Amino acid sequence: MNRQVAAKNKTPQWMNGWKQSPLIRFFLYGLIAIVSYVSLVDHVVPKTYDIQPNTKSAVTIVAPKQMKDEIGTEKAREEAAQRVSPVNRAVTTRTDQLVVELFDKLEFAIADQEMKFDEKVSYFRSVIPRVYEEHTSDLVKAVQPGEENDKLIEEMTKQLAEQEYTLSEEALYKLPRLTAEDLAAMEPVTRDIVSKLMVEGNGDVSAARMKVTGLVNSSALTKNTQRELAQELAKFSILPNRFYDATATEKARVTARESTEPVYIERNDVLVREGELINQAMFEKLEKAGLLHKEKNLRPTIGLAVFVLLSTLLLLVQVKRSTSASTNPNVQLLMLTILFVLTMAGMRLVALGQNLEYPMVGYLAPVAFGVMLTVILMDARIAVTLSIVLGVMASIIFNTDPDLMFDFRFGLIALVSCLTAAYSFARAGNRSAILKTGITISLFACLAVMALAMMESQYDKLIYSLIYAFSSGIITAVLVFGLIPFFETAFGILSPLKLVELSNPNHPLLRKLLTETPGTYHHSIMVGNLSEAAAEAVGADGLLCRVGSYYHDLGKTKRPSYFIENQMNMENPHDDIDPGLSMSIITAHPRDGVEMLLEYNIPKAIRDIAEQHHGTTLLKYFYYKAVKQQGENPERPVTEAEYRYPGPKAQSREAAIVGIADCVEAAVRSLKSPTIEQIDNMVRKIIKDRMDDGQFDECDLTIKELDTISRALKEALLGIFHSRIEYPSDLPTKQGSSAAPIGGTQLKQTTETETKETKGGA
Repeated sequence: MNRQVAAKNKTPQWMNGWKQSPLIRFFLYGLIAIVSYVSLVDHVVPKTYDIQPNTKSAVTIVAPKQMKDEIGTEKAREEAAQRVSPVNRAVTTRTDQLVVELFDKLEFAIADQEMKFDEKVSYFRSVIPRVYEEHTSDLVKAVQPGEENDKLIEEMTKQLAEQEYTLSEEALYKLPRLTAEDLAAMEPVTRDIVSKLMVEGNGDVSAARMKVTGLVNSSALTKNTQRELAQELAKFSILPNRFYDATATEKARVTARESTEPVYIERNDVLVREGELINQAMFEKLEKAGLLHKEKNLRPTIGLAVFVLLSTLLLLVQVKRSTSASTNPNVQLLMLTILFVLTMAGMRLVALGQNLEYPMVGYLAPVAFGVMLTVILMDARIAVTLSIVLGVMASIIFNTDPDLMFDFRFGLIALVSCLTAAYSFARAGNRSAILKTGITISLFACLAVMALAMMESQYDKLIYSLIYAFSSGIITAVLVFGLIPFFETAFGILSPLKLVELSNPNHPLLRKLLTETPGTYHHSIMVGNLSEAAAEAVGADGLLCRVGSYYHDLGKTKRPSYFIENQMNMENPHDDIDPGLSMSIITAHPRDGVEMLLEYNIPKAIRDIAEQHHGTTLLKYFYYKAVKQQGENPERPVTEAEYRYPGPKAQSREAAIVGIADCVEAAVRSLKSPTIEQIDNMVRKIIKDRMDDGQFDECDLTIKELDTISRALKEALLGIFHSRIEYPSDLPTKQGSSAAPIGGTQLKQTTETETKETKGGA
């Protein structure tokens, strides 16, 4: 059986070698750097192609990221500008005043009896155009000169001149025959018709002038001459009052261009298909997108490489400082590498669903699941550093603005989520804490999204952003639930969650310990309390010490009656057997415990504590008993090596601390009425004896830490045995009483302690 256990525990040398190999460590850090570079390169350094126009493409070219389509955007803006209708400026032409001025001139000539008929015709031929010219000139001058109105003034001058109505020669010869009564009847009719037609607004007065005849015929004028001349004068007085404003039109078109949304080429959109002829438009699109291989620009590549190197160095420094990676650094680094790769793959997968319509889908990425697993499986400080690195990388991966390198919104939400996972899970002790942490991540991410929305005053996509951010925390919890068993099994990791599960009193092995060896069970609980306090005092894993203590004496369940704490109302069987046999029974319990732990697949760290907590210490009681029985003339001298535990010595601080606490608890329990001085001396003596015996040679406990452990154990024991302690003021005054444990009564006390220890008290 022993050989089977040894064979099961034995690991090939090559399998252990990689855990410390610098070459493997360099490879893993290189893998982190490569994954980082590959994940970011298409967002920083677009791939280029050697393509010429009017040739067939040898490959299908897709957009490496969401980018602005310069040609499409310009085309859309030009179309928007062309859709803008010409802007016409309405100008008050005061045509009623023109009618008055015109009739004043007519009345003046008609009333002049001395003016001959031919003179009146000539007068009308010259004065009527002059009235129009003066009136329109005043209209143009009324417009405020300036850069904005220069083109409008030119247009008014042009249109007023082009659309001037010229009275017919027949009308000029009929005007002198009008009487004052005719003019009085014609003027209000003409003025009303002109006013009515000018209200509608005219850029081109042809249509308005065509309506004059019908309006005049329906008026109150009865004479044909009146109606005929009223039509001529009304047509003459109708002026254009809406003019094309080139400046305002251009401004409207500029506004239309600027308000047109840019056209984007979505990530993974096909730009050119394999075998497709590349025309000039396609070539220009590829050129605008920066996908043509013209002049090699290495600066973005070098910049990305430096950024990746800095990120990897940041992780390297933090991993080297971590205490969790001190024993097998490559195992911890391999886990970190896997978590980093999975997190980056998750971000890239979510980034595939990003587009202009749903740009905030990046908030859905479960960036924090790698950080939470790092806290559980490794170290919280590594998790914080990883949070910073992932936050920066998220701001690059989820950036949808082609003009920017980083989108701080996604970086901030990722950083908040990761740091929330790192700090809120640091003290968690059960699996339900995973879900609680996931919900906490969701709430803090939503708060960060709300803060960004309020600072930017942008609420159009707030609901979607909140849904994505909240879902991220839940997805994170689900992923952590699913991946923890894989890492615990594949790497033999003893996570805090696993330790808490193993500490459950309903575990089959602990139930067995309680029902079959109640004394050992109580002893194990006490050792767990002591070792946890001592471990936390020196920064070791207190939870591992406590749970390891629960299982460290499990092997005693095979022969419970041979251990003194289980000997209730019965004789001690060791009194009737050979000390060598007693030694074999006592020293077998670490090995028996390891066998039972292996059967239940208990993690190696706890098996190591069970196997190493006695180290190679000497069973002094049975050794002295064997020496005494041998007498003065032994056939074969009894050696100490025969009465030592097989070991190995403690390989970790936790195993050494459990061994000290185990011995201290048994020793102090053997004291009838312990004093503070006795407890202090007893603890220090046990630690000193073990140190002198070389039991701490193979673990990294320092003398300073041993002194701290001594003080922590003393304080814990004072709390446990408080009601039984006799304080110095209550003791009878005796010479050297305080030195009794180390002085004259040392042999008796040591014998009692060793008897309890070697018979199963520790």
